[in-house]
Amino acid sequence: MSSEIANNRKARRDYHIGDTYEAGLELRGTEVKSIRAGKMNIADAFARVENGQVFLYGCDIQPWQTAGVWFQHESKRPRRLLLNKKEILKLEHESAVKGCTLPCLRMYWKDRRVKVEIGVGKGKTHSDQRHDLKKKVELREAQREVSRFNRQ
Repeated sequence: MSSEIANNRKARRDYHIGDTYEAGLELRGTEVKSIRAGKMNIADAFARVENGQVFLYGCDIQPWQTAGVWFQHESKRPRRLLLNKKEILKLEHESAVKGCTLPCLRMYWKDRRVKVEIGVGKGKTHSDQRHDLKKKVELREAQREVSRFNRQ
């Protein structure tokens, strides 16, 4: 049972997503409280493999208001992702290909733990984005015609 915290729709628009990976997220207590309050943004979040570990960059988790200075966290600090060694090696090889990146697709709760779904993405061109939009419009029109036919 999982409930979604945030979804990065921009990533699916801008990238062709191949494989997806589920990763745990190393957080501090104040970060978890801010996530529960919904004070976060993953629109610009991406992962990077460094020294055999995977880090999440660009994930903005706002500071918790009632926490003291000693316990407070930085809002855009890099956060370590928890993956198996095999998955880390796979991600390292896939992200080494030119034009590939690891965007954060969504963040969700799974058994009281925060999980992140990252994908291996290859950038779309402007014409690819227009083609996807055209397909979506055609599908919507076809569904509208089918529903109108079924009403009669």
